[in-house]
Amino acid sequence: MDQRIKLAIQKSGRLHDDSIKLLKDCGLKFNAGAKGILLTKASNFPVDVYFLRNSDIPKYVENGTADLGIIGENVLIEYKSEVDVFKKLGFSKCRVSLAIPRGQNYEGPAYFNGKKIATSYPNTLRAYFEREGIKSSIHNISGSVEIAPGIGLAEGVFDIVSTGSTLLSNGLREVQTVLKSEAILVGNRDLNQDKRGIIDKLLFRIEAVLKAKSRSYILLNAPNDNIDEIIAILPGMKSPTVLPLADEGWSSIHSVINDDEYWEVIEQLQSKGAQGILVVPIDKMIL
Repeated sequence: MDQRIKLAIQKSGRLHDDSIKLLKDCGLKFNAGAKGILLTKASNFPVDVYFLRNSDIPKYVENGTADLGIIGENVLIEYKSEVDVFKKLGFSKCRVSLAIPRGQNYEGPAYFNGKKIATSYPNTLRAYFEREGIKSSIHNISGSVEIAPGIGLAEGVFDIVSTGSTLLSNGLREVQTVLKSEAILVGNRDLNQDKRGIIDKLLFRIEAVLKAKSRSYILLNAPNDNIDEIIAILPGMKSPTVLPLADEGWSSIHSVINDDEYWEVIEQLQSKGAQGILVVPIDKMIL
């Protein structure tokens, strides 16, 4: 019987949406649109996708109920599950931070000595306080952590922060980042060779998608006298492609640039006489 791998992802929320997009970008075809769906099977790749609670995924991967899981790095750290980390995925980035009521003076972690802190991540917070020598009362709350100070349950919170808007709307401000997190792909440690072979193929696709997201394809026209200088500016994968144009003395140069270097590279190219610069997104990139 053909092997299939079982991949667990968050059943709702931003991590769910980002995970679905990644799998679709990897060419997997499956139905993920039905409300309340718990399982869907890819029609063109041997993977079954399970939609589970975020906090359940690490233990299901650890005990082999699922072969793979996409979770936040913060969840893995909180539950300390015995799983392999295959890949950091670069999306669903956030911070896990301490926050206090606006108007309170904050001069450092010692502020939290003797105070009540509400959180859904008690193990992570406890480890941080132990490192800092802080003694406080940690209240484990499942969901709606930000309301705890407002109803008198706690004097601060420790929770995920993306934009900070939820803290702001509850009269809180972020004062101490304890952990930075992003989505990661984790796997069971006892996978057989057949499943590892399938996972290697999936990782190949994921790598191609992730590499493309941070790079763009660039085309430009350049005077032949400046080609060497322009090539020196362009990082490329190996070396840029240079093609002669119909206009004598000019060539077309094709390459790849990192998005975080975009404006700096463009300015340098223009200073060397580059014209007709066109930058387009890359769908997949295989090195």
